[in-house]
Amino acid sequence: MEKEIKSHYSYTEVINWLEAKGVELYGNHFKIIETDYPIMYKLIAYFLKDEPTCFQYGINLNKGILLTGPIGCGKTSLMNLMKYLTATEHKFFVKPCRDISFEFIQDGYQIIHKYSKGKLYEADPRTICFDDLGTENNLKYYGNECNVMAEILLSRYDLFISKKLQTHITTNLSATEIEKQYGNRVRSRLRELCNLIAFDNEAKDKRK
Repeated sequence: MEKEIKSHYSYTEVINWLEAKGVELYGNHFKIIETDYPIMYKLIAYFLKDEPTCFQYGINLNKGILLTGPIGCGKTSLMNLMKYLTATEHKFFVKPCRDISFEFIQDGYQIIHKYSKGKLYEADPRTICFDDLGTENNLKYYGNECNVMAEILLSRYDLFISKKLQTHITTNLSATEIEKQYGNRVRSRLRELCNLIAFDNEAKDKRK
């Protein structure tokens, strides 16, 4: 299917440009391998808002992206690269879920507010890519345990419905593991919140 893309963008040129950007950011070992091209085409179509190609792939431009795949397949670096394709009004930043959990230990429940409704006292919620969902732990704040990311995602779902706010996520958890860790409600909300783009389970670990 990827060979049949009919688009006014040259996807090969975009991939070459992104690879050069990747080398600039991550060093000479960075490479976009050909087996990842199907994933790249979907991400590029989405972040360039290439409607006909998104339609071909069944990607809904109103939703965010849930990028899943095994450890080390390059999810985080690809999402960091996609920031360079994104128009100003759709800009997002990448935030590791583990960092959010450490902030929660320090600052408590206002952290949930910060990442769901935007910074305190700030009217505009922001598009965020929550990186490595599943690597954070359920944490206690003054003795109360809280599934921080579950609360943030449920709040962001409400904002998606009311304000069309988009959320992107990377994770190496399967749908079943997401349900186990965050509950059925989060799993079903994620289905409405995000387009699923999945690396093959056999995708090789590029860190090795």
